[in-house]
Amino acid sequence: MPLTHGGDLDAARRLFPGAPEPFLDLSTGINPHPYPIPDVWPEDFKRLPDAESLKRLTWHAATAYAAPSEDNVVPAPGSQILMTLIAGMVSPGRAVILGPTYAEHARVAALAGHEVTTVKELAPLCEADLAIVVNPNNPDGRVLGRKELLRIAEKQLGRGGLLVVDEAFMDAGPRGESLGLHVEEANVIVLRSFGKFFGLAGLRLSFALAPKVLAAQLRAGLGPWPVSGPALTIGKAALWDWDWIEKTRLSLGHAARRLELLLQDVGLESIGHTELFNLVRSPDAQEWFETLGRAGILVRRFEEQPDWLRFGLPGDEPEWQRLEAALRG
Repeated sequence: MPLTHGGDLDAARRLFPGAPEPFLDLSTGINPHPYPIPDVWPEDFKRLPDAESLKRLTWHAATAYAAPSEDNVVPAPGSQILMTLIAGMVSPGRAVILGPTYAEHARVAALAGHEVTTVKELAPLCEADLAIVVNPNNPDGRVLGRKELLRIAEKQLGRGGLLVVDEAFMDAGPRGESLGLHVEEANVIVLRSFGKFFGLAGLRLSFALAPKVLAAQLRAGLGPWPVSGPALTIGKAALWDWDWIEKTRLSLGHAARRLELLLQDVGLESIGHTELFNLVRSPDAQEWFETLGRAGILVRRFEEQPDWLRFGLPGDEPEWQRLEAALRG
């Protein structure tokens, strides 16, 4: 039974019907310690989101992500929708994706009429009509330098192509490698995912950082109410909570190191990571997947790479102990 995405606990329960509950879901790269949700007023649910609140959220996001201005920022209900709009903005041609990586980008580009190719080297990206890079990469955490991505963007600009950089995991990554500051000059679109670092994936909030002309096109495609009232309230508070952000970056770093040491200690080879997940390789990956599943622990497996498993971070100490007990048998 395929598990094509992380977080599919219904499929996991069908696959492991006798597993103890509750399932410990380590199949996603989502912060297990979410941002404490502030008070949300009933009006946030009863009324359509107002333009002033959307403007304030956009300003907070521009500051948090170091965009040139708020006019370069487009809030949306998830990066999936943004990528769909972006792929449709580029005339059907050749989409080149640096992989292996998040599979949805290839699917969306194909639906928009592009001929999709996944490559392992940077050079072919320069010849694409639509070039897509995930940075830090999912699932192996590879980080490309800002300068090498800007060189690709420069070549893309010269031939009328577009570079999209998905920075979904950059909040906990090396901030200096983000292209957010350069979107206007480089004609690049950067995607930022709110839900992963802030641990609120169900809120469905993301941002595109784009040249003003392309940002205006994205806003038009999303319409006047791109995100919900509760998302506006929570997003504004979280993006401006610098103390929480810095403490969380530090605590995630400690947790990521603890996870890496645990996996290595039981013989699983770590081949890549971010602060929110660790990718391992083992000839016994399927057996590990099933052993953990029977213990009520879901990790991410990959049909195209059957010797890979990706582990997200446990939350509290009982979850850590539960994972360690399952790994050590």
